[in-house]
Amino acid sequence: MTQAIYQGFILSRQQYGAKNAQGITLCYWLSSDQGPIKVTIENQQALFFIPLTEQDTASALLTQANIKTQFKNVELCHFSGSECVACYFNDIKSLYTARALLEQVMPIYEADVRHSDRFLMERFIKGGVWVTGNAKAQNGFIEISEAKLKANNEYTPTLKSVSLDIECNGDGVLFSVALVGSGLDCVLMIGEQQLQSDSTFEIDWCYDEINLLTKLQQYIINNDPDVIVGWNVNDFDFSLLQERAEALGLTLSFGRDNQPLYINKGHYTRLTLPGRCVIDGIDTLKNATYRFDSFSLANVAERVLNESKLIKTDNRLTEIVRQFNEDKLALANYNRQDCILVNKIFDKLKLLDFAVIRTQLTGLELEKRGGSVAAFVNMYLPLLHRSGYVAPNMGDHGLTSESPGGYVMESVPGLYKNVIVLDFKSLYPSIMQTFYIDPLGLIEGIENPENSIEGFNNALFSREQHHLPALIKSLALQRQRAKDNHDLMLSQAIKIIMNSLYGVLGSQGCRFYDPRLSSSITLRGHEIMLQTKKWIEEQGYSVIYGDTDSTFVKLTDDLSVEACNKIGKQLAKHINTLWQQNIHAKHNLTSHLEIEFESHYSPFFLPTIRGKSVGSKKRYVGQLIKPDESKLVFKGLETVRSDWTKLAQQFQFDLFTLFFEQQSK
Repeated sequence: MTQAIYQGFILSRQQYGAKNAQGITLCYWLSSDQGPIKVTIENQQALFFIPLTEQDTASALLTQANIKTQFKNVELCHFSGSECVACYFNDIKSLYTARALLEQVMPIYEADVRHSDRFLMERFIKGGVWVTGNAKAQNGFIEISEAKLKANNEYTPTLKSVSLDIECNGDGVLFSVALVGSGLDCVLMIGEQQLQSDSTFEIDWCYDEINLLTKLQQYIINNDPDVIVGWNVNDFDFSLLQERAEALGLTLSFGRDNQPLYINKGHYTRLTLPGRCVIDGIDTLKNATYRFDSFSLANVAERVLNESKLIKTDNRLTEIVRQFNEDKLALANYNRQDCILVNKIFDKLKLLDFAVIRTQLTGLELEKRGGSVAAFVNMYLPLLHRSGYVAPNMGDHGLTSESPGGYVMESVPGLYKNVIVLDFKSLYPSIMQTFYIDPLGLIEGIENPENSIEGFNNALFSREQHHLPALIKSLALQRQRAKDNHDLMLSQAIKIIMNSLYGVLGSQGCRFYDPRLSSSITLRGHEIMLQTKKWIEEQGYSVIYGDTDSTFVKLTDDLSVEACNKIGKQLAKHINTLWQQNIHAKHNLTSHLEIEFESHYSPFFLPTIRGKSVGSKKRYVGQLIKPDESKLVFKGLETVRSDWTKLAQQFQFDLFTLFFEQQSK
């Protein structure tokens, strides 16, 4: 063995009890320029926290249950101010058993944080790592034991990916599996060999399902991809492969170092493939905030690529079964085409790049579905510990009130010639940054009201003790650099994370949820929107609508496009100056609010509520005027609603197109 230093990117993470180790073993697989790296860290302990006042009770109960634990004094306390003690365990089973026993009689904190995740987050490791230890060359990978890891924020991996898709009958019996990417282009098909007219890809004929699964395992091992992509690949493809393997008495050793596939089903399917990462196209699209009326592969391929699946009938299963029985070559083409469509969607929308960037920003696993709450915890928890606190449990504050939503004003219905929109740039994050809205800041502000900023619903926020304002500032600077470098993917990923920070604090599924936090954001937003409306009207303009962070301003009909644009920029500059002065005078704070001239519509239509004379909310249509194009923009109307037929949508689009053309004459 030799001591060496490598850099890599984490593909998978595991924790398990090792036979010869006095504790938990952590295993991280990395993608690196030198190939796959297996990193093992032994003799680890998992932990949770309890109130210090409960240590004697906990000790007695755990001793009685013969559960070994080690209590360690830590300089951490709960948000209530009570001191905490850490309970360490040498194996995961003991931690789970202890948690089930103790939580009946006392509060337990952070017991749900997996140690393999905690190990990384406490070291601020977000995908990229430096690793050193005892290195040994193995068959196809490097193994590093007694490893030490350090964050490497500069390393971006080059990942080798393969698309996988299966076909089966209604009972889940396998027909074929396609693999496309990184040099693979083949379909494993059950049946007797047939002569192919299309020689651009290989069909590997299999005797039966056992033969197919055995060959599939060998293809994956030989090709050795870092990433396997697919469509609904966790819940369908891999889950069905695992079910068929179990039914046939097989173990699917798809992982590196001959490690088996692990699938746990609960609220969602959690898949672990040691040494590899399985990334689902649907989940990644949703993580990247793409919206489709249907996330089926057929619909997304049509919308993104203008390409179709090879079977277009509504009853695809019947046709798949027919092709398997009567035309296996056609089924092979269909199976392969699905893999090709998935690869093209990933390539065109840069979904794999997005997954890597999200991990680099948050520390989430590459394949993590959803994950806004997990991302917040990853970023915030180690900072909170360094400030002397453990994370609270959901509902520890004891408050039951809910915070109001964003500000939406009643519209002034009508048809307008010139309407400009002023939009606050990242309003909620900028409110959090300006007014120091932060979970730690709330606790410290209430504790030290003389050095605090008043929020809403009796909230006070510390002027000195907080973390989110600095985190938002860092993200905002990174986003601006991404924009300057024309890195749209990075800019979009940062925007999603910044906007999710309010959503997390406003979600009762997050341990940091507190209605005083969320209402101090939304009600401050109401205040800002109303004051902005007042200032605009003082300049002699009419505000006809407002929604969350956007203000719609009516200008006179005779103005040119250039004049409208000039007024929009002047108004934005004026409002920003007023907010800087206002916030400094009232709160002695620096304003991070920034309103921008966002768009110009001509014409613009605000409808009434059906059957009434008052204006509706979140419904309008306007012709957006840009230097190089003009297009209709619909909000809330039937044209953009998935519960209306395409015919009705097209009719409304054509109607407004004709109507606006007449108005422009």
